[in-house]
Amino acid sequence: MASSESDSQLKIVHGEAGYILEDVPHFSDYIPNLRTYPNPLRSNPAYSVVKQYFVHMDDTVVVHKDGPRGVHFRRAGPRQKVYFNSDDVHACIVTCGGLCPGLNTVIREIVCGLSYMYGVNKVLGIDGGYRGFYSKNTITLTPKVVNDIHKRGGTILGTSRGGHDTGKIVDSIQDRGINQVYIIGGDGTQRGAAVIYEEVRRRGLKVAIAGIPKTIDNDIPVIDKSFGFDTAVEEAQRAINAAHVEAESAENGLGVVKLMGRYSESPFYLEGKGGLFEFIEKRLKENGHMVIVIAEGAGQDLLTESMQAMDQKDASGNKLLQDVGLWISHKIKDHFARTNKMPITLKYIDPTYMIRAVPSNASDNVYCTLLAQSAVHGAMAGYTGFTVGLVNGRHTYIPFNRIIERQNKVVITDRMWARLLSSTNQPSFLKPRDVDEVKKTKQPPTQLLEGDNCNDVNKAEKAEQPPTQLEGDKCNDVSEPEKAEQPPTQLLEGDKLKNEQESGNHADSCIKTKN
Repeated sequence: MASSESDSQLKIVHGEAGYILEDVPHFSDYIPNLRTYPNPLRSNPAYSVVKQYFVHMDDTVVVHKDGPRGVHFRRAGPRQKVYFNSDDVHACIVTCGGLCPGLNTVIREIVCGLSYMYGVNKVLGIDGGYRGFYSKNTITLTPKVVNDIHKRGGTILGTSRGGHDTGKIVDSIQDRGINQVYIIGGDGTQRGAAVIYEEVRRRGLKVAIAGIPKTIDNDIPVIDKSFGFDTAVEEAQRAINAAHVEAESAENGLGVVKLMGRYSESPFYLEGKGGLFEFIEKRLKENGHMVIVIAEGAGQDLLTESMQAMDQKDASGNKLLQDVGLWISHKIKDHFARTNKMPITLKYIDPTYMIRAVPSNASDNVYCTLLAQSAVHGAMAGYTGFTVGLVNGRHTYIPFNRIIERQNKVVITDRMWARLLSSTNQPSFLKPRDVDEVKKTKQPPTQLLEGDNCNDVNKAEKAEQPPTQLEGDKCNDVSEPEKAEQPPTQLLEGDKLKNEQESGNHADSCIKTKN
């Protein structure tokens, strides 16, 4: 195989018949003659019953089929050799950006994974986000300290936006003797992690930089979903149900719920034929009540009084948004008061910060555990400059540049959006001209669409294909007796099977309004 490296993050390996591997950096890329050690998992009692628990160095995961054999990422999991002596590891964990369900679970599982799987006893928590590296105290983390934190919301380490000073951060890492850095945060945080990795590499330091992507908006590209998303959807339902109760209990009741979703791609308009006001009148006449769920980023172009704020950004680089929920509530009230067509009772609910602060549910706890353990396995194996994530149902190591190159957005011309519109019986508010414009715009491939396309393949046809390394993972459709007859494959197979059950409904994870 031939490899090329256009920069220190993008590591492309070209194989036979169109095989392309977008690999992640490794210590051996810039530090020669490194010593390796047998993986401590060989003598770990927990893995004594697992016959093949190491991931092969050539094991990869298909991302998408752009070529004859597709583009691949490196499979996550433990390797036979590690590049750290357990006694020499000095790890640290930092959480950055907004809160999200599951942060404490990831912290807990990194600490417990390092301790129970690899015998690492020196782990620090960085207080207060990136600026905590150089302006705040650290917190010593042990399995006893983090034992119950997954039952709490928020992050025990504290968090903040901004504060990224690359030189000071890497100086602090170097001065403290830290050699593994686990960075938990959204796209802005991962962008900062990529810069830290570049500086660490420039200095020639043996320091692993591993990212764990976090956002309840689920807008991080490439990965199937981000942790905390399932919990956020579950909590959002409570607010929507409350709005429905309020609306149904009053004459011409109207509930408005604002949820997180910074970049809304579905345009709408208020006045005129086919507008929101006309649809509200129609729905109230038919049902006597109605619930509207609106994303925080929707309708920002309609808030003409606040247009000057459109270009302002917070410390993380995200654009500042006006309260579209409050604005649209006032607009609806003013419209019905002005036209005097019917009296309405409107209740506005904004649960956004309540959703962020809750502990993660069982599904997200399982997912957080797998992400944290994948990050630990990768760092111990000498990989660096990577983010862990679920891609097409399998845990992978993803180069930073693929995570930060764009944001994942709902495609309003695909089947998922059509399912949402049909299940809630709501109009799209798209005019024919708007539809033509959207269709002309080239949409990047998304994991959701690829997953749907994969499901169109007949299972019987799949069975006729000769097994491959990747197809060994697609065992969920096999009955339990058939599974028992198969020789054990990789360690992550068992983890993946459990995780796929948790994430199987991702394609239909949309919030439905009640009418």
